[in-house]
Amino acid sequence: MVAAENHSHSNRPPRSGNTPSEGTPIIPIANTRLAETIKRGGPVYQLMIDSVRDYAIFMVDPNGHVASWNQGAERIKGYSSDEIIGQHFSVFYTREAIERGYPQRALDIAARDGTFEEEAYRLRKDGSLFWASVVITAVRDENDNLIGFAKVTRDLTERRNAEQRARAEARRLAESEAANTAKTEFLAAMSHELRTPLNAIGGYTELLTLGLGGPVSSQQADYLDRIRRSQQHLMGIISDLLNFSRIEAGQITYDIAPISLLHVIEAAVKLVEPQAEAKAVSLEIDVTETGCVALGDRAKVDQILLNLLSNTIKFTGPEGTVKVQCAASANVASINVIDTGVGIPADKLETIFEPFVQLGRSLSSAHEGMGLGLAISRDLARAMNGDLTVRSTVGVGSTFTLNLPRAQ
Repeated sequence: MVAAENHSHSNRPPRSGNTPSEGTPIIPIANTRLAETIKRGGPVYQLMIDSVRDYAIFMVDPNGHVASWNQGAERIKGYSSDEIIGQHFSVFYTREAIERGYPQRALDIAARDGTFEEEAYRLRKDGSLFWASVVITAVRDENDNLIGFAKVTRDLTERRNAEQRARAEARRLAESEAANTAKTEFLAAMSHELRTPLNAIGGYTELLTLGLGGPVSSQQADYLDRIRRSQQHLMGIISDLLNFSRIEAGQITYDIAPISLLHVIEAAVKLVEPQAEAKAVSLEIDVTETGCVALGDRAKVDQILLNLLSNTIKFTGPEGTVKVQCAASANVASINVIDTGVGIPADKLETIFEPFVQLGRSLSSAHEGMGLGLAISRDLARAMNGDLTVRSTVGVGSTFTLNLPRAQ
């Protein structure tokens, strides 16, 4: 049984305006056995109850009038003992709960079953709500006569808020995962639907260019070349969208093994040489360092380097230079792509790695693309425990560096 503190106000009659529902007789606390029980409480035990600050511990008489009050109750609910003792405990309930007769119902259940427990909103003195854990225990004398109730309340607002935040975050993650899955499935379907006619366009364009449909004039050849370049451009956009979506959804797998970065460089340079020649850009390989062996997925490293070379050639003017070199330190093997292009402003060095960002884009821009290449490349590099960075000076050029763990 929980004893309550001995307080001089426990003999005070209940205040007007704070009575239980009609039909319930109002008995002054001094005339009930609860007052005597409180007086008989051991001083050490009462001191312990009063010193508890994390729990509101108090007693009410059989009609629900507050008979004792500890420091925790004052801290949590806002009432001093002078203000609350003698008032009906329904002041802690919302108007809706009172209209449903809920305070009295809680006492009835506690009297019948011995205890009543719940978590629900309660009111403070200032009218604010808090989420409370409430335990009401019936207090009986040696003859099993009900003499009152011990009530313990704990403020669980922070815990409830944390649980709600956790549930909201879980819902957000679930919705995000579902959205990513739906997006990936949509892009995969779109990719299939678009690739089929685009491949047909490319195939028939090639047939016409070869003259299988009849002689081709120089003007017609130019038109066909534009059709082919547009078809290749659209295929590249579709591939970038699909790759980016798969990376976001975590659907990319990696086959990590030792790879020679010099071999990667030589293979990639051969593929972009026609693009460099078309722009009169000098493409050079620096073979000074030959010990560049990294841990990575060869196909992914090829993809990153091809993207970097295509970008640097695109943004390097005629008679410019693009140099590719590898370097190695104790733990890192790197590929540097150095160009003499237009350069990148200092405040845009990180922005260019964001999805769908392309510097210098305009309605008349010759720099085609969706701005996904660098975002995909950095994501791939970081997934292989590496990184992709850039240094640049406007009007001088840029250096993109792919860092990967060095194979020991």
